[in-house]
Amino acid sequence: MSEETTAVPLLSPAGGTPKIIDTDSQFKDALKELAQGSGPFAVDAERASGFRYSARAYLIQVKRNGGGLHLIDPIPFGPGHALMSELNELLNTDEVILHASTQDLPCLRELGINPQRLFDTELGGRIAGLPRVGLGPLLESLMGVSLAKEHSAADWSVRPLPQEWLTYAALDVELLVELRDKVESILKEAKKDKWAKEEFASILLAPPPPPRVDPWRRTSGMHKVKRRDQLAIIRELWITRDEIARQQDIAAGKLLNDSAIVEICLNPPTNKKEFKKTLRPLGLRARWMENMKVWLDAVARAVALPESQWPAMRTNADTLPPIKLWRDKFPEKYIPLSHARAAIELIANENSIPIENLMTPELVRRICWSPPTPSTVERSPQVVREYLLALGARNWQIDLVGEAITDALLEKEALPVPEIEAVPETTPEEA
Repeated sequence: MSEETTAVPLLSPAGGTPKIIDTDSQFKDALKELAQGSGPFAVDAERASGFRYSARAYLIQVKRNGGGLHLIDPIPFGPGHALMSELNELLNTDEVILHASTQDLPCLRELGINPQRLFDTELGGRIAGLPRVGLGPLLESLMGVSLAKEHSAADWSVRPLPQEWLTYAALDVELLVELRDKVESILKEAKKDKWAKEEFASILLAPPPPPRVDPWRRTSGMHKVKRRDQLAIIRELWITRDEIARQQDIAAGKLLNDSAIVEICLNPPTNKKEFKKTLRPLGLRARWMENMKVWLDAVARAVALPESQWPAMRTNADTLPPIKLWRDKFPEKYIPLSHARAAIELIANENSIPIENLMTPELVRRICWSPPTPSTVERSPQVVREYLLALGARNWQIDLVGEAITDALLEKEALPVPEIEAVPETTPEEA
């Protein structure tokens, strides 16, 4: 679509907004209709992020050419339901199209829906080198239509779901099959379709992420915390909040947000008056006050801990030092990293692909931090390919950047840091 062309708003599905499916008979009818269609299935899911603790799906949208558009309420059925199993079997007779699939796959899998063939329009757009890859921007640039996104952050756990929300959800899959074909055409023209297929397959094969070690350490604002006894308060508050949030299925941040937790740890209150005084600068919220005694008890437990039970300021987790420290503190690691990053940036530009999709920055840092021995690399460059594969890189990525990384590992001096030209100061009279 040219820049002069105005996108046409997509206000409702061509066949109208379907009624929500929440009974067995409605679900069976939908499965029959979908089975009569042909080609891939456009699928989407709506969650209640920011409202609920769980990441479960509260609505599933499915569309297929000749098979209709269907809005399924998964709550009456739940994981392991026979009709969910039938839906999974039907979806696996062809390709499943998702936009930003890594967001929706976990909640779909929770219901027993495990696609075997995938096309991700968002990731496909990235690999194709398209500048904006959100669903709305892709539909605008490739198909000349625009989507309203006013309900993207809605609480999809509410029942009944408003009609305008259902229309919004239906439109997310209304043109997804056609969009998939557009993206695939661009990928084929750029000879990137094989890259995309390998990426899609890797998403389906990826194991679930392991549980985080000390997840409470990811509390926003932790940089303000300088003492171990303060960390003990954060840990106790975080764990307490997480237990309540899980039991009540409420987003943890609604019970007590991270800013409040950090403020409490810096100025530990011992009573109701001090609690209000500590949090008043953040704006007291009713939900915080509902559980005030719980938070005060958590603080008291943490304060009572002996020093031997305070958390360490640093953990032994498998994390690398911040990049900004490498040049001065770890120069032998920084040397290959400087060359690898420069080479990968050049290759990414040549192939019109985001650097993070060409090769994950974390992976590049890891091979530079703990590389194969130089003598091994010199004797057999294949060792770098095997190393990268073990770290999770795909073959197409290694084909493009493997040689550059191999050369970087053998460098003896770091690339110079580009000098920033000083901007001459001007007086008000000169400006």
